[in-house]
Amino acid sequence: MITRKEAIEYGLSFPNTYVDAPFRDSNWQLIRVKESKKVFLWIYEKDGFVQLNVKVEPEWRDFWREVYPSVIPGYHQNKKHWNTIILDGTIPVKEIKRMITESYDLITDSPTKRIYEAVKRIPKGHVATYGQVAAMAGNPKMSRAVGNALHKNPDPETIPCFRVVNSKGELAEAFVFGGEGEQAKRLEEDGVEVKNGKVDLKHYGISLTTNLKD
Repeated sequence: MITRKEAIEYGLSFPNTYVDAPFRDSNWQLIRVKESKKVFLWIYEKDGFVQLNVKVEPEWRDFWREVYPSVIPGYHQNKKHWNTIILDGTIPVKEIKRMITESYDLITDSPTKRIYEAVKRIPKGHVATYGQVAAMAGNPKMSRAVGNALHKNPDPETIPCFRVVNSKGELAEAFVFGGEGEQAKRLEEDGVEVKNGKVDLKHYGISLTTNLKD
């Protein structure tokens, strides 16, 4: 279960965001992006439940509605582009956060979105460093942002963050992937040899001058 307070806190965990309460009804709270003032998260209570309105890609809109009965067409908004999430305890927290993340990315040209797209381009059987991912995402200086983004990875099945290692080829701490040795296991299944918690970058590392996965 996620509460109103937790929803607000998660919304504010994204860069350059703030809470707004522009209506006379204090029930409504909005999370906006500072520069554009666009809203990516509406928070309010209705029918006894806290509810969230999030923007959604049309191709994902019906998927969420079909998988979770508590995801319905956006209340008081364009139902083609917005969904309402009813926080009745039936939707896993990680899925709620994933939908909020997608909403944020849709209204911003966010570094997080570019980082995820860069990670998707790492070919199977290879790894990239945080610095390389940052460069692929358009800013070689945001290595720390890469780590933060991957820690919040909303879709590990399609964003293969296990292929990212540090500048020495060392793997991340165990908790990031849900257990001791999990990253090593995934890399080895991917065709990458791991020795003593490290990957040989000369052999398995990508080169930014060569063609990467489209």
